[in-house]
Amino acid sequence: MASEYDEHFAFYEQLLYYYTSNRGKIRSRYNDLTRKFLTYNDRDENPSAFLRLPQFEALEMYIFIKEFMNNAQVYEMFNDWRNRRDRFANASYYSVRKGGQITLWDDNTEKLTDTLFKQMKKYRETYPNYIYALTMGLGKTVLMAACIFYEFLLAKKYTRDKRFCHNALVFAPDKTVLQSLREIITFDKTKVVPPEYARVLDSNIKFHFLEESGTTLHTLDDSDFNIVISNTQKIIVKKKRKEDKPADVLFKQGSLLSAVYGGKDNDDDVRDDSSLMDNQRFKKLCRLNQLGVYVDEAHHLFGADLEKQIRSSGAKKTSLRDTINLLAESTSIVACYNYTGTPYVNRQLLPEVVYAYGLRESIWKGFLKDADLKAFENVKSEEFLRAVVKTFWERYGGKVYEGLPPKLAIFATTIAEANDEVRPMVERILADLGVPVSKILVNVGDDKITKNEDIRNFNDLDVPGTQGSEKQFLILVGKGREGWNCRSLFGVALFRSPQSRIFVLQATMRCLRKITDEQLSATVFLSKENYDILDDELNKNFNMDIKDMTKSSADKSQRYKVRVLPPPRLIKLKRIKREYTLMEKGYTAPIDFALEGTDFSKYAAVMYEKDGISHDMSVKEKNIDDLKERIRYSVFSLAGEISRYLNISPILAARIVRECKDGEETVLTAVNKYNEILDDVIIPLIFHAIFEVVSRVKSEDRDLVLLKEPKEGGYYEFSGKPELVVTNNDPQFKPAEVAKSFHADTYVFDSKPEKECFFQYITSDEVRKVYFTGMFTSNQGDLSIQYYDPESRRIRLYYPDFFAEMSDGSYQLIEVKRDDKIDDAVVKAKADAATEMAIQSGVEYKMYAGSLIMKSHILERVSSAVQQQNLFNSEE
Repeated sequence: MASEYDEHFAFYEQLLYYYTSNRGKIRSRYNDLTRKFLTYNDRDENPSAFLRLPQFEALEMYIFIKEFMNNAQVYEMFNDWRNRRDRFANASYYSVRKGGQITLWDDNTEKLTDTLFKQMKKYRETYPNYIYALTMGLGKTVLMAACIFYEFLLAKKYTRDKRFCHNALVFAPDKTVLQSLREIITFDKTKVVPPEYARVLDSNIKFHFLEESGTTLHTLDDSDFNIVISNTQKIIVKKKRKEDKPADVLFKQGSLLSAVYGGKDNDDDVRDDSSLMDNQRFKKLCRLNQLGVYVDEAHHLFGADLEKQIRSSGAKKTSLRDTINLLAESTSIVACYNYTGTPYVNRQLLPEVVYAYGLRESIWKGFLKDADLKAFENVKSEEFLRAVVKTFWERYGGKVYEGLPPKLAIFATTIAEANDEVRPMVERILADLGVPVSKILVNVGDDKITKNEDIRNFNDLDVPGTQGSEKQFLILVGKGREGWNCRSLFGVALFRSPQSRIFVLQATMRCLRKITDEQLSATVFLSKENYDILDDELNKNFNMDIKDMTKSSADKSQRYKVRVLPPPRLIKLKRIKREYTLMEKGYTAPIDFALEGTDFSKYAAVMYEKDGISHDMSVKEKNIDDLKERIRYSVFSLAGEISRYLNISPILAARIVRECKDGEETVLTAVNKYNEILDDVIIPLIFHAIFEVVSRVKSEDRDLVLLKEPKEGGYYEFSGKPELVVTNNDPQFKPAEVAKSFHADTYVFDSKPEKECFFQYITSDEVRKVYFTGMFTSNQGDLSIQYYDPESRRIRLYYPDFFAEMSDGSYQLIEVKRDDKIDDAVVKAKADAATEMAIQSGVEYKMYAGSLIMKSHILERVSSAVQQQNLFNSEE
C-alpha cells in the first residue's frame, strides 16, 4: 500500500472539479441571499464585480463547503468523495491530476486515497478546519473580509442556523501582518456586498483591534457580529512556568495588571495541557457564541516541520493551535479558516487545503507581475550594487505607473551594513548616474537612523503625489516578510545571505504584486548563493522551480494585445422584452395543497452512522428531525406569516387555511414538522390561486456595436494558445478575405473547432462578412442575449461565437459547441433564447457540433440541403 502523498494528487483539485462540473445544480440549492451575494461578485453575471478569479473561486468553495457540505470536516468530505456517496453519489469515476489532467480511477488511486484518508482522520481537529492557499498578491485579506461579511449577512437572516458565524476572531502571526489586517476595517463593503446589504452590516458590525498588549477586549457577553482582530500573542494561551504563590500575586510588580490584561508577548510553545494559562481577552472570547476563527498567514500554525507533525504522534504543538483548541472547548467554534500563501510546507501538501491558487498560475495568468531573475557570483558588494542600480535605472528610470515611479528594495542583513556600507555606496552610484540622492529612503527599524518623516514616506510609497511616492531606492532591514505591500516595487536586491533562508523567498515576492491592468515585469537581483536558496525555498513552499516562474511547460498560453479596427461594425437586431402584470383574481374555491401524497423526505434531517471504521459494515441512516430547531405555528401565527408574505388580509389568509381541502390540522402538522413547506408549497399555491401573472412579449430594434473602443490603454488583453490565434496580417489570408472580417486585429479562439469554423466561413464565396464575437463580453461589445439559466435560476448573458452576413443578404448567429455539451440544459436554454431573438430579427441561429466542423465542410452541407429542398418544392 502507498505510504506517502502523491505530488500529482490533491483533494482540493477534486473538490473544485466536482463543484465546477455541477455548479448550476449546486447553486440552485443555496439560500436566495447567497445566490444574490454570489451573483454580485461573479464577473460572468456582474462585469463590474470587484473580486478577481482566484478570490471568487475561493469564495465559491467557501460557500460550497458551508451550504452544500454543511461545514463537514475535510476528512469526511474526502471519504464521501472517494466512496462516491452522500453528496458525492453522482461524482464521476475520474480524478484530476496535477496540471488539470483527468485520469480514470484505478487501483493506485484507490490505495493512495486510503492512505490519505487515514492521515487526514488521524490528525483532524474537533472542529472543521479549512485552508485557503492564495499566493501573495492575490488579496487574501479582501477574501477574508468577503467571507466574514457573507457569514454575518446569512447569520443575520437565519439566526438559528448553526452553520453560520455570528462572531469572527482574526489572528495575525506578527505585528506587521496585524497592521495589514486593518484593511478589513477600512475596506469598502460595497465592493463585495450589494449596497442594500452593506448598510445592514455597517449598522451591526463592531470592530475590536487589539494592537497593544494592554488592550482590553470590550465585547458584550453573548453578543453578535463582533470582529476581533489581534496579533496571536494578544490572545494566545501561554506556557506557565510555575504556580504563583499568594504572596507573589499580591506583591509582584505588575502581576495584578498582568492577570487582567495578559502578560508580555511571548510565542513559546506549549508543552502540555497542565502548563497553560489564559488572559482576559481569552475569557471574553469564550463568551461569544458561534465563533469563526480566521488565521492569516496560516503556515505559522503548522510549525517549521510539518513532516514530523504529520507523522509523529508526539509532535510539538504550536501555542496558537492550542489556544484555538481551548476556545473550542469553551465556546462554539463554527470552523477555523486558515489563509496562507502556499498549500505546501517543506514540499508537503497541507492535508486540509480546500482551495489553492499557486504562484506559478498567478504569474502565468497575469495576476502578478512577471519576474526576471539575475544572479551574481564572485562579485564584491559594490560591484553587485552598481550593476543592480544601473540595470534598474536603465529599465525603469523615468517611467510612471498609476502615478507612481518604480522602486527598488535593497535588503541589508544588519542595521550597520545598511547605514555604513550600503547607503554610501548607493549614494555614490546615483551621483555617477546623475540621479538625486533624495530618491533614497532608509528604513531599518532604528529611530536614530530612520526618523518619523522616513516612516511617513515609507507608508506613502504607493500614495501618488506624496513625497514618499517619489522615493525609488529603498534600503531596508527586515521588511521583506509578510504584511508589507508595495505595488510600485519593481526590483529587489539581496546580496548577502540572511539568517533566515525563507526571508529570501519572502523578500523576492514583495515585488510581484500587480500594478496596472497590463502584466508588467519586475527584476530580482540575487547573489548566486541566494539564487540557490530561492530555488530550494520555491521547491519547499510552492513545489516549483525558478524556471516555473518565467515559463509554463504545461500551459502554453500567451497574452495578446487586441486592438479595435475601424470603422465600428454595426448590426441591427431585435431586443425582446417581457412585461409581467400581476392581476388579482380573488379567492373563489378551496385550495388543495396535496400534502398527504407529497414526499417531504428532502426536508428530513438524517444522521449517517458506521459502526467501526475498520469494519466492513454498511453505513446506517437515522432520522434526527427531533434535533431541528423549528417554529411552532398556530392557526393565527400561520395566517399572519402568510399575510405578511403575500400582503393580503390575515382574515383572508386564516380563511384559506381553514377551508383548504387538506384540512387545517394537516397543514399545521406539516408546516410545524418541516417549516420549509410554508415557503415551498403553501405560499406559492395560495399566490397562484388568488393572483394571475400575465406576460406580454414586446420587441424593439437595436443598433448594436460589435466591438467598442477600450476605455483605457488603446487595446484589450487576452490569453490564448498561439496555435489558436489569427491576425489580420496573417499571410494565409487573401486581402479580399481580410476585408470580410477582423473588426479586431487579433482573434483568440478557445478551440480548434472555433478556428476551423472561422476559416470555413472566411474562405467561402457564400459569406460576405463574418466576425468572431465570442471572445468579447458586455463591457467590450453589445452583442449579447439574455437567457434564463435553469440551473442557477437566474437571468444571464450569452455571447454567440460568430455573426455572419451571407452573400444572399441573410444573416447568421453561430455557436460552436463540444459534442457532449449539445444536449446540456444550459446550452439548450441559450439556444432557445437566441432562436427566439433571431426569429424576431429575421436572423438564422445555427449551432454546430465540434466534430461536425472538423470532419466536413459545413457550408457545403447547408447548401446541399437547401438545393434538395428547392428541388423537392419544384417537383411538387
